[in-house]
Amino acid sequence: MPAVPITIRTASLEDAPLLADLGARTFADTFAADNTAEDMADYLARSFGVDIQARELSDDAALVFIAEVAGVAAGYARLRFGATLDCIPGARPVEIHRIYADAPWIGKGVGAALMQACLAEATRCECDTIWLDVWERNPRAIAFYARWGFEVVGAQEFVLGDDVQHDLVMARGAAGGSTDAPPPLEHPDR
Repeated sequence: MPAVPITIRTASLEDAPLLADLGARTFADTFAADNTAEDMADYLARSFGVDIQARELSDDAALVFIAEVAGVAAGYARLRFGATLDCIPGARPVEIHRIYADAPWIGKGVGAALMQACLAEATRCECDTIWLDVWERNPRAIAFYARWGFEVVGAQEFVLGDDVQHDLVMARGAAGGSTDAPPPLEHPDR
């Protein structure tokens, strides 16, 4: 598969509608099979509010990267500096709060380009621990993060509609970790 040219840029407040659209697709891609549209809408409104993207883009302790292919947004990642949980080691953590490749771009390097940008920024900012949480029923995402050196260090849960969703907390050290993309997974069915 030929590589696609991917550009990473930092998001601005003008990108809030774009990120809202990508975020809605992220949520639907991940949870739609197990929850109704009403569950998802209720959870998003209750948990984040309608202006979540503008608030996140205005947060001085956060940074959002957008991956573009030929000028079209193909994914995004959000870092939150200083965010931590009890199970996260280190004095200078950074959370990859979101990392998402839009469904048509999965497996085409968008996630890897976003991860490289996140790891490079964590290194530049001298963070010692990089962490994230991932839905335990998302083996593709878990495998992706494990290939980048993330290991399970804990778990957390939240309520979505009538379901309790379980997330794995994964972390890796920033120092000495590679920002180079690992080799792609072999897919025998392709």
